[in-house]
Amino acid sequence: MNPENLKIFFTNIFSFDAKYPLLFTQFYFWAFFAIIFAIFALVKNKRLLRNSFLCFASLFFYYKTSGLFVLILLFSIIYGFFIGKRIAKSEAEGAKKFWLVTGVIINLGVLCYFKYAYFFTDVYNSLVHSQYEVVNYLALWTNELTGKNYFDAGKILLPVGISFYTFQNISYLVDVKRDKVKPVANILDFGFYTTFFPQLVAGPIVRANQFVPQLYNKYFLSRRQFGIALFWILNGLLKKIILSDYLAVNFVDRVFNNPGLFTPFENLSALFLYSLQVYADFSGYTDIAIGVAMLMGFYLPLNFNSPYKATNPGNFWKRWHVSLSTWLKDYLYIPLGGNRNGTFGSYFLIIAIAVIAIFLSGSLWVAGAVAAVAVILGVVAVLVPRSRKPITTNINMMDTMLLGGLWHGASWNFMIWGGLNGIGILAYKMWRNVSKIWRSIISLVVFDMFIALNHFFPHPAFVIGIVWSGIFFFGTLVDTLYSAIFKNRPIEWLSRGWAILMTFIFITFTRLFFRSGSNLDAAEANATAWNTAKEMVGRIGSSWNVSVIPQIIGNYWFVFCLFIFGMIIHWLPDKLKRRYRLSFAMAPVWLQLIMTLVAVFIAYQFITADLQPFIYFQF
Repeated sequence: MNPENLKIFFTNIFSFDAKYPLLFTQFYFWAFFAIIFAIFALVKNKRLLRNSFLCFASLFFYYKTSGLFVLILLFSIIYGFFIGKRIAKSEAEGAKKFWLVTGVIINLGVLCYFKYAYFFTDVYNSLVHSQYEVVNYLALWTNELTGKNYFDAGKILLPVGISFYTFQNISYLVDVKRDKVKPVANILDFGFYTTFFPQLVAGPIVRANQFVPQLYNKYFLSRRQFGIALFWILNGLLKKIILSDYLAVNFVDRVFNNPGLFTPFENLSALFLYSLQVYADFSGYTDIAIGVAMLMGFYLPLNFNSPYKATNPGNFWKRWHVSLSTWLKDYLYIPLGGNRNGTFGSYFLIIAIAVIAIFLSGSLWVAGAVAAVAVILGVVAVLVPRSRKPITTNINMMDTMLLGGLWHGASWNFMIWGGLNGIGILAYKMWRNVSKIWRSIISLVVFDMFIALNHFFPHPAFVIGIVWSGIFFFGTLVDTLYSAIFKNRPIEWLSRGWAILMTFIFITFTRLFFRSGSNLDAAEANATAWNTAKEMVGRIGSSWNVSVIPQIIGNYWFVFCLFIFGMIIHWLPDKLKRRYRLSFAMAPVWLQLIMTLVAVFIAYQFITADLQPFIYFQF
């Protein structure tokens, strides 16, 4: 190789190329991991050297994924490490709180600057009727210092994975303050905790008290653990490439990009297929991350537990993105008062969100709905004193769900999505305490309400409400009648199946707002996302030509078969899944090699021309 070619070779290795980030589904990543693992094998028993090497390797991985945004990650490591030490060294409780609050403010300040600048600017412009535009001051100052226009000062780009490592940093500071974990003594050890590359850009969110103790453990990998790690890697790759990417490229993205060009059936199908796509994408990433980390002797927390087996919205959030939902519970919901009481933060957040929603929407309907809910809650709290605690508990939960939605993206669509999930959880909490007779009556009233609304104020959303509430009323009525006739002969599997189906439908429809806000530049997210959601609702709620449905299914038969296959696999009993996972792990090495080659060959057949980035990279 001549010097010029050698220069090009090393330039490609050590430079950032936005077109070729290190994705788990690319050969470049596995070549990178092979080199990292080979060096790791030489230093795995020397703790400090091992952690330091993995810290620098992870920083290089992030640089290859995000370019100069690695400087933001370095800044996060430095201030997180030193503020953690200040918290631990402070003897007075007031001093500990001061440093904790300082650390949280810095973390959230950096996150808000990069992720929510456009969102907050839109809010401010709507409130005071101004026309301010976002300015990237970091880019502007850098250009002024260097005298050259290296960066676009009119645009703020979102660093990959900033939400994940910001939340990890906050969890570390809080856990040090609570004495749940001792502060890390070495900045390279802390850097490794913050940057561990398998989960750096899309989670799971690793809590300090879960991972920091592992920094000091000796390396150990049994024959069985190696098999389990290999299984998780292959399982994640097959999920991502076969289910997520194929469904996205061949159906879902086409419909969401131009809803008006497709039939109501295709729009509805895209919603359900997206539910499987986003699960296969995100859980696929987590599976690979868990497997890669396990090969190096580290264990990441469970992030998914068959979420579409959930029997209600609350149970769904105990199964979906578990690391985020538990983080929000421990670091937001409980500090707000949890299920004990309300705090100033509880009421401030819900009032602020309601006021901003009214101004941004500019709709009297939204203002009226917010006012009506506030009046009803106020009257109930005054007249029924024992209701005050449940009301404050529910306010804390809604605050958590709304902010959890906003964590996913700087768009009102994400907050609507979080709010709908919160409403679903509240509705179920009340529903489970209602007798079956009253359930039938309530569902009939809701059904009639949608009919009346559509009669006086015709709208596709009310048509969708009629269909859904009609199906729900029919199921509830059948359950009520069966229970009255056959009191001692319940069909548990049927009741559970119905609950799972209703939950899946509800979660799927909330995803309309989630998907509409995804894959968008923050500068245009609000308007574009809302228009996409509105257009899809309009198409789904319009008149259907059922005669074309067989033809559509015939044209996309493989896509629909893949969806059915994916859901069947997802709904398999946990015991069966555990059994074939262990069977693979304990199989002879030669058999594992053959199965690995077969899995890679099958996945290769589904690879699209342009590899799809993981959905949660943008969060």
